[in-house]
Amino acid sequence: MAHVRIQAHPFDAGAEIAALTQGRRDVGAVATFVGVVRDRNEGASVGRMTLEHYPGMTEKALLEICGQAAQRWDLIDLRVVHRVGPMEPGEPIVLVAVSSAHRGDAFAACEFVMDFLKTRAPFWKREDTPSGPRWVDARVSDDEAAARWAPPNR
Repeated sequence: MAHVRIQAHPFDAGAEIAALTQGRRDVGAVATFVGVVRDRNEGASVGRMTLEHYPGMTEKALLEICGQAAQRWDLIDLRVVHRVGPMEPGEPIVLVAVSSAHRGDAFAACEFVMDFLKTRAPFWKREDTPSGPRWVDARVSDDEAAARWAPPNR
């Protein structure tokens, strides 16, 4: 069910979303998230962002995250497209698109996949700023967002 792609070139979010519903009559909801390169981060101007990944390991991590989402919610299809390499402000970085029969499953799964992608997938981000290049550390807020999906203690 899950389709995961890592690529250097920009993607067409509309075409990716259309692929979720093409030929399907059982889809009642599609939820999407598109992340875009900002021109400012942590108080500095960003002229370019470069994402690196660990080929093979990154795709495996994304497929595992998608599998977890499919176990938690009743999904029809799930698609993740993530770019690597250099990107300019305004360019898309990542697409998470989920189809299901009902909106609740689609919304929850889309948010879950994005939260876990930010914390569990092996990507490294470098930003080019006026002060020179800098590697971007993981954010506590991303860890907190992923932690809320943990199963309750029994």
